[in-house]
Amino acid sequence: MDDVVARLDEELRVAVRRDGLDPQREVAAVRGLAEAVVREHDDRSLTGVVAPVGDADAMVAELVARVAGFGPLQPLLDDPTVEEVWINSPDRVFVARHGRHELTNLVLTEAQVSELVERMLKTTGRRIDMSRPFVDAMLPQGHRLHVVLQGISRGFSAVNIRKYVVRAARLSELVALQSLTPSAAQFLEASVRAGLNILVSGATQAGKTTMLNCLAAAIPGGERVISVEEVFEMRFPHPDWVAMQTRQEGLEGTGEVRLRDLVKESLRMRPSRIIVGEVRAEEALDLLLALNSGLPGLCTIHANSARDALTKVCTLPLLAGENISARFVVPTVASSVDLVVHLELDPRGVRRVVEIVAVPGRAEQDIIETEPVFEMRDGVLRRGIGMPPRIAHFERVGIDVRRLLHEAD
Repeated sequence: MDDVVARLDEELRVAVRRDGLDPQREVAAVRGLAEAVVREHDDRSLTGVVAPVGDADAMVAELVARVAGFGPLQPLLDDPTVEEVWINSPDRVFVARHGRHELTNLVLTEAQVSELVERMLKTTGRRIDMSRPFVDAMLPQGHRLHVVLQGISRGFSAVNIRKYVVRAARLSELVALQSLTPSAAQFLEASVRAGLNILVSGATQAGKTTMLNCLAAAIPGGERVISVEEVFEMRFPHPDWVAMQTRQEGLEGTGEVRLRDLVKESLRMRPSRIIVGEVRAEEALDLLLALNSGLPGLCTIHANSARDALTKVCTLPLLAGENISARFVVPTVASSVDLVVHLELDPRGVRRVVEIVAVPGRAEQDIIETEPVFEMRDGVLRRGIGMPPRIAHFERVGIDVRRLLHEAD
C-alpha cells in the first residue's frame, strides 16, 4: 500500500505542477485533482494492473495532506479540539486540548520535521537559518508558527503551532464560556465604548488575545482602528481597521520593521484607536506616549497579576534608552492606563478573568494606586469597591457607569 500511496502522491504532484497551482492556497483545486487521480487509479485496478484502494476518501485525504497540507501533522491541525501542536523531537509530538498537554503516538523522522518547517515557511515570506535561528510566522489558515533551530534547541529543532481557534468573538460569548460574568462583560463593553485605555494581562495561553479581540469588537463602528502585532493574530469585525505586522531583516541585513516602528507609524494614520498585540520591550514607551496624548488604546502583556502588569509596563520603557527614568515613566503609566484585565488558566483548563483593576491616576513613591472593580472571591468574579477613572468619558457616550456597577452589586 505504501507503494500505491507513493505513486499516487507523485502523480498528484505532477498534476499540480502542470496546472500551476499553489498547493497551500488552492487546497480545493488540489483536492479535486486528488479525487481525479484516485478515481483513475480505481479504474485501472479493475483490469488487475494495479492494486485497488480500500478507502478512496481516506486516500484522497492522505494525498491532500501530503501535497497541500502538512503531512502527518494535518490530522492534528484539522482536529477542532486541538489548540496547539508542538514538536520537541521527531518522536515526541505533543498537543494541547482544553488547556491540558498530551503526548501523541505520532512518530516523525528528522527529515520530515525539516520538510514540514520548510513547507510552512514557504508561504509566509519569513526565513530561518544559522544567522536567524528563531522565526515567528502566520500560516495561511491563521495558525501561528514558532521555530527554534537545532543548535539553539538541544538535539532537534523545536516547533510550535498555535492554532487559530475561534471560541469567542464578543464579550457576550466569553460569558457563555464562563470566562466572564454578565455584569463584568457589560462593564468592559461600556469601558471600551467610553474610550478607556485597557491593558489585558495573563500568562501564556491564558486567553489574552481572545479577550483583546472581544474588547476590540466593542469599538464603535464610526472609529478608525489601527492594530500592530509581531504576527497577525487579531480577528474582529470592524469596518475601518488597518492591521500591520513586523518584518524580519532581509539577507542583506536590512529592511527589518520592528514593533516600535509600527507604533510610531500608526500615529500618522489618523487613528481613533490603537491596538498593540503584545508589548514586550521598548515599544511600551511609544505606546505610553500615544495613550498619554489622548488616543485610546488596547494591548496585552505577559504578567502574573494586574499589579505585576503595571510594574512591567513601568519597567519596559526603560529599555528605550538611558535618558528614560522611572520618575517619568511611573506617573505616565498611572495617567495613561485606566483598566487592567487579568486572566488565568485554571487547573481544569478553563480560561477566566480573575480581576479587573482600575487605575485612578495616582502614584506615590513609584507605586501606582489601584482599585478592584471586579475581583475573584469564593471562585466567582464579584464586584469590588473600586470605580473606573474618567467618569466623564462614560457620560459623554450616554452610559451611567455608577448605575451599571450598582446593578452589578
